[in-house]
Amino acid sequence: MAATTDFTRFNPQTTIQAGGKHYTVFSVKMALEQLGYGPIERLPFSLRVLLENLLRHHPQGLASGQDIDNLASWRPGSIRPAAVPFMPSRVILQDFTGVPALVDLAALRSALARHGGDPGTMNPFIPADLVIDHSIQVDRYACREAFGINVGLEMERNHERYAMLHWGQRAFDNFRVVPPGTGIVHQVNLEYLASVVRTGVADGLPLAYPDTVLGTDSHTTMINGLGVMGWGVGGIEAEAVLLGQPYSLQIPEVVGVRLGGALRPGTTATDLVLTLTCFLRNQGVVGRFVEFFGPGLQGLSLPDRATIANMAPEYGATMGFFPVDAETLRYLRASGRPADQVDLVESYCREQGFFFAPETREPDYSVVYDIALEEVVPSLAGPRRPQDLLSLDAVRENFSTQFAAKLNQGAVPGAADTVQPDKGLTNGSVVIAAITSCTNTSNPDVMIGAGLLARKARARGLGSKPWVKTSMAPGSRVVTRYLEKSGLLPDLEALGFHVVGYGCTTCIGNSGPLDAAIAEVIKEHKLVVAAVLSGNRNFEARIHPQVQANYLGSPLLVVAYALTGTVLVDLENDPLGVDTLGAPVYLRDIWPTAEEIRTAVAQTVTPELFAASYAAVFSGDEQWNALQGGSGDLYQWDPDSSYIREPPFFQDLTPKPKPPADIVRARILALFGDSITTDHISPAGSIGPQTPAGRYLQELGITPDNFNSYGSRRGNHEVMMRGTFANIRIRNRMVEQEGGLTRLMPEGTEMPIYDAAMRYLATGTPLIVFAGKDYGTGSSRDWAAKGTMLLGVKAVIAVSFERIHRSNLVGMGVLPLQFPEGTDSVSLALDGSETVDLTGINGTLQVGQPVSLRINRANGTSEVVALHLRLDNDMEIEYYCHGGILNKVLRQRLAAQ
Repeated sequence: MAATTDFTRFNPQTTIQAGGKHYTVFSVKMALEQLGYGPIERLPFSLRVLLENLLRHHPQGLASGQDIDNLASWRPGSIRPAAVPFMPSRVILQDFTGVPALVDLAALRSALARHGGDPGTMNPFIPADLVIDHSIQVDRYACREAFGINVGLEMERNHERYAMLHWGQRAFDNFRVVPPGTGIVHQVNLEYLASVVRTGVADGLPLAYPDTVLGTDSHTTMINGLGVMGWGVGGIEAEAVLLGQPYSLQIPEVVGVRLGGALRPGTTATDLVLTLTCFLRNQGVVGRFVEFFGPGLQGLSLPDRATIANMAPEYGATMGFFPVDAETLRYLRASGRPADQVDLVESYCREQGFFFAPETREPDYSVVYDIALEEVVPSLAGPRRPQDLLSLDAVRENFSTQFAAKLNQGAVPGAADTVQPDKGLTNGSVVIAAITSCTNTSNPDVMIGAGLLARKARARGLGSKPWVKTSMAPGSRVVTRYLEKSGLLPDLEALGFHVVGYGCTTCIGNSGPLDAAIAEVIKEHKLVVAAVLSGNRNFEARIHPQVQANYLGSPLLVVAYALTGTVLVDLENDPLGVDTLGAPVYLRDIWPTAEEIRTAVAQTVTPELFAASYAAVFSGDEQWNALQGGSGDLYQWDPDSSYIREPPFFQDLTPKPKPPADIVRARILALFGDSITTDHISPAGSIGPQTPAGRYLQELGITPDNFNSYGSRRGNHEVMMRGTFANIRIRNRMVEQEGGLTRLMPEGTEMPIYDAAMRYLATGTPLIVFAGKDYGTGSSRDWAAKGTMLLGVKAVIAVSFERIHRSNLVGMGVLPLQFPEGTDSVSLALDGSETVDLTGINGTLQVGQPVSLRINRANGTSEVVALHLRLDNDMEIEYYCHGGILNKVLRQRLAAQ
């Protein structure tokens, strides 16, 4: 088909019948076959869903014939370098990223009102659900009262934030809030919110279409396990989509992963996903869709698939997609979805060619990798990155190698006798063992498995070591219900794994304080201690500031390491401890069999549990409903609030954008290396008293014990801009020590990055940040881009960018530029004393154009390097020219009123 095909004469609509009703559908089969693109079977499943999105939005003008042609023409190895618009059917938010999004929406309303517009018209264009799940912290643990105490503290600490969310729930149309204490966003999405196929109305007739989603959490990909297309984006991009701006997506390569065989006894879906993360990260799948297929798929439950899909950001893919099949339908029934909805999903997906069956022809993929499931072994990943895979017998040696330099500084054996007289806290001691939400707690097999392992350990007289902070934060109340029903909850509690809350805890850095005596021993003797958690992130300083070694593993292994109390053990060959008779107990002795797990799951995980858990999902408790967030279309900003402040993004907005201009006489704010994560750029954890953010809060009269976290204060730009580049482990080559420091030039004075940025801002000096490979990996944290912009950074020059953060930089009007291959700040011998000029930006920008970097050295010499402009499509160029996505949206609204 030519791009000029007259779509007014082509109608790809047909009808299906399901549940006694007729629905209009936009037929992908019809479009591909009747217009000469070939059979649908050649196209990867995820691209079939994406093509339906273009066909359905073409009549409204949101997608062009050229867009449809670009995607329908997809062939491996001959992908057109083009972007297509994607309009998801809904957006999902969590509170750490959702609160700043709501603050921005409220600020847009205020700006609209200041310019004489109607603020009540600024509403989400598509449905949005916000799940409050990232603010629960593990303050109390290992007791029955832990949940109630932690939730009470959560409500007390986050009163202002929650009051605003409560206001937003009533003030905005198309916006729902799942109150705290319900579950983690991904599991609530999987178990309840996702429908796989949605219904609506088109031209007065019932319409059926795929359930697609963008989320403000990078692990939104967990829903790919259910056959729902979606991924994480920055809060900035999510806001734009909510306000009617299509998401621009580069047509991706699609990687096929053929699964063969079956997992052998003693291995779990967690071991499989850690293995896949290591393998795929090494293959390089950043920016690609990954699809799973093959005979091994039949042996993976839907929660197993969700576990694998969850960690797509860790292996670098945009998605980790599992097409709809018989297992999808089984899960929908098992999780309490109505029978007519399941019937609609099956009928729609079969009619559209979206349904996978064992006999289905293998689509054409850009590349196919084979994974033999029987080769997967019990594993951990760490101590710093999710892709660093370790078999259990390699953990001890790896720890000793990784921390060799620091171990020599630690305590001699017995130095911590006051904590544990018979052994002592030493290097390698596990001080945190957390069955934490996200990756695993949606999976009954590993949660029931952990309970069975705890029961068997308890029967042999084993217990958790007293220096281990144990916790369990299920992803939803369904988990607690089936653990109670199975009788396994008391066994977990006997080892200290009491429910501490429902939400993202240890994995996001909300692990809470260590016991004061233990924390003091770690500090005094400079111990390198460890955490073992069942989450998906273990970046430096993320889990706890005093814990340098962090390992990811299944819930069963979390329990096992709580029993040993150290990572300096080979769980394959060394005993966990001795039983009441003095006999050694090995992990293999207490590991539950597959049949034991299957039987317990079948007996306890029922549709009725899901129905009971989600019966009043949006209602909230008395504390939630007692919140007073105000009423009306405009949010009443409190100038004395330390949590919620009106951001300055729209204060000086001009009616029309200024043309882009060269950046000249800029100073270098920082010289970073490889793998700088969004945690490094904008930490979510604790706020140090001596940091710029800590000093600011103390100036407001807030004591350090009431600082809360950076994540909880994302509604206050004053805190967040001070926290930008403030991670205690970030390394800037301009200074010798770790932490958020730089040198003010030309004086060379060492100071916090924020303080230096404010000095530069006062003199009108533009700033540049240099970085290495994979800049911006990690969570889809919009403040990593917002804070960068507010510090006065005009451009980030890196060897390579992670997808979401690069988009966020564009969305805030910060220019991403990429070095040519073989060049970086080290090869250019930059030390931070230079000034730099970026030219070629004036006038009309074009995708992929070169930008000249002139380096002016302190000795008077200069050098020019051609950089690659990373504005990847015309829409991104438009956003950059407006100074960001939200500026464009506001200007559009003002022009329309």
